[in-house]
Amino acid sequence: MRIRPPTPAELPVLQDVERAAGAAFRGLGMAAVADDEPPALDVLEHYRGAGRAWVACDSGGRPVAYLICEPVDGALHIEQVSVHPDAAHRGIGRTLLAYAADRAREEGLAGLTLTTFTEVPWNAPYYERLGFRVLAEAELTPGLRKIRAHEAELGLDRWPRVGMRRG
Repeated sequence: MRIRPPTPAELPVLQDVERAAGAAFRGLGMAAVADDEPPALDVLEHYRGAGRAWVACDSGGRPVAYLICEPVDGALHIEQVSVHPDAAHRGIGRTLLAYAADRAREEGLAGLTLTTFTEVPWNAPYYERLGFRVLAEAELTPGLRKIRAHEAELGLDRWPRVGMRRG
């Protein structure tokens, strides 16, 4: 599995990966999440241009998964990690997260953070298996509180969500 930055021309592929991965939420009664549009091309370009976007590619070099992130309060915050369903269950998400953890260490950041749904099997329970722990409300940093407030504004708190940290 090769991990590398995406090219500008591949950004629409990342949107396709996100739409395909999001469809699984429909089966959990979370149609609003499944129907949510992926990050806009200018948003993806922002992450790409900042060196904060990586793709995992298949043997033909086509992206089948991606991760975007940014530093938040001394940790590398995973904004999104998505794997196309056709490439799922092969450790690709785990590999992308390990790659991000390596980049965080190189930058002197104190680990990884993310926010996620607690009751979605491939969200909080998955991240716990990868060594993330749920943060108590009092442990949320100012940046994570701001992220959680924005998620609530978007209506994501209709389903239980948490902040998590590894490292």
